[in-house]
Amino acid sequence: MSLPGASAMTSPGSLAASGPAPDRGVDPVLEIRGLCVDYGFGDDAAHAVADCDLTLGRGRVLGLAGESGSGKSTLAMAAIRLLRSPGVITGGEVLFHPRPASDGEPATTLDLLAAGEEELRAIRWSEIAIVLQSALNALNPVSTIGAQFDELLATHRPELGRASRRDRAGDLLELVGMTPDRLRSYPHEMSGGMRQRAMIAMALALDPQVMILDEPTTALDVVTQREILEELMGLRDRLGFAALFITHDLSLLVEFADDIAVMYAGRLMERAPAASLFRSPRLPYTYGLLHCFPPMHGERHRMDGIPGSPPDLRDLPPGCAFHPRCQWAIPRCRQDVPKLEPLTGSHREVACWLHRDNATAPPELMRPDPAVAQPRTAAVSDTSAERAV
Repeated sequence: MSLPGASAMTSPGSLAASGPAPDRGVDPVLEIRGLCVDYGFGDDAAHAVADCDLTLGRGRVLGLAGESGSGKSTLAMAAIRLLRSPGVITGGEVLFHPRPASDGEPATTLDLLAAGEEELRAIRWSEIAIVLQSALNALNPVSTIGAQFDELLATHRPELGRASRRDRAGDLLELVGMTPDRLRSYPHEMSGGMRQRAMIAMALALDPQVMILDEPTTALDVVTQREILEELMGLRDRLGFAALFITHDLSLLVEFADDIAVMYAGRLMERAPAASLFRSPRLPYTYGLLHCFPPMHGERHRMDGIPGSPPDLRDLPPGCAFHPRCQWAIPRCRQDVPKLEPLTGSHREVACWLHRDNATAPPELMRPDPAVAQPRTAAVSDTSAERAV
């Protein structure tokens, strides 16, 4: 799939034209610039992703949050060219920065949207892996877990013999807290948590630099959710991969992500360090998402949630797409679409007219930023010896 001139299809004056904001010195491994995705063609097309910029730092966890239908999974699938029809990438670029070569020479940056099929085949799973929402649907129901590991390793590591592939598969299961005898099991013979662990082990099989976690704990109970997330973060610290963590549950990201980006109606609306976004959101939509979860301690308060429903992507309201549901909307919100821009003196970006042109934002959106902690970037090292068969 080739997209000649795709960058010219983004709107003038957008962030794509000026480039994404600096990411505070973080070494990027994956950069998404001005990505646009439609479902369908012509006037009836649904603009599922509109001019989105994201930067994933090497060894860091970037959370992507928003309600169902906001474009989170579409953005991730489009970035690695796994988007199914009728999805169409209409603009942008996705830059992958490989590890430096062993001799210290810088590796060549690859635009995934302009790459050929062979280049993509070399990158997928070995450099960029994905853990899908439903492991039961993602795993082959008529093959054992061991057979699926064997196929993966035989395809991407042809130098390994059958015994070596089986040993490697057993080591990977142990890495995620499972016993090697589960290689003989079929997916339906395992619990939901075990299937999800098996998917994570497969994603780690080729030592990827980037893990895309597309709601990896959906439909699991809260105890299993916690166990899997703690295992994932432990593996991130140990192996040094970067992760794009997609979820509609913002409370999960606050604890595990380094930075969080919030999407609504196909657009990025706020991006900030996790602690800052949790303690002092600047976007009314983020504030609403955070207040959809009851606190575990303290006084009881009425939970109002966010009124209404997300808009039809084929017929977005004028101005800011969130204004019909926003309790603090001002006249300009109904007229102009705000762009994601940095806030003065802050490490965050927000697309909201309440923070532009001397507008008066409510106190709920003006809480002071917490002290910025040191980044939790995982040590990025050569793990080939540790992971050798």
